[in-house]
Amino acid sequence: MKKLFQLALILLCCQAAFCSDGTLHLRPRYALQTGDVLTLEYRYTPEFNQTVTIQPDGYVNLNIAGTIHIVGMTVEEAHDAILAKEETQLNHPELNLELKEFQKPYYVVAGEVEHTGRFDFVENTTALQAIMQSGGFKDTAQQTQVVVFRRVNNGLAEVHQLNLKKMHHNADMERDFVLQPGDMILVPRNKLEHLARFMKATNIGVFFDPLNYTTP
Repeated sequence: MKKLFQLALILLCCQAAFCSDGTLHLRPRYALQTGDVLTLEYRYTPEFNQTVTIQPDGYVNLNIAGTIHIVGMTVEEAHDAILAKEETQLNHPELNLELKEFQKPYYVVAGEVEHTGRFDFVENTTALQAIMQSGGFKDTAQQTQVVVFRRVNNGLAEVHQLNLKKMHHNADMERDFVLQPGDMILVPRNKLEHLARFMKATNIGVFFDPLNYTTP
């Protein structure tokens, strides 16, 4: 009976390890962003080696492949896309594509907090934790109408209104909000009607730059 129990325990541990490993493999691969730096090294034609930075429009200008859009791709996908264009000019090219520098994930806090700006993103950070990281609410903050902007694309953003009043004084945490990289938290001074300009697609770039925000 003891051996049977030990065997069951081993199988249970193995199953847990397998599930954990499967969870890790479900994590998405890093997608290239503007500002990332890549190095291209060719085994047989080193004269074409180069270091490039992904431009704001998502393109890079390569010695052989020319201009190619790679933002949003993984490194492996970018490698294959580059080779697909270069194979028309080179005979079986061998390319080593390496990501040298990348944009660290971040969130932005703006408005009525002690320190506005970008902060390094840590997984499972909530809106309240981000505000505490920025020094906390000012006395003029409207804690019941905190807004989180989440970029959908270059023209759209999701808008989430949060009531964080007194949350940091008790255990009532269900009103908090788990952030994603690139989220922008705005702590207003007045009511939400003063935020109308932030909800327009034409101004989406403004509210992702906290240095351009001034309270009403």
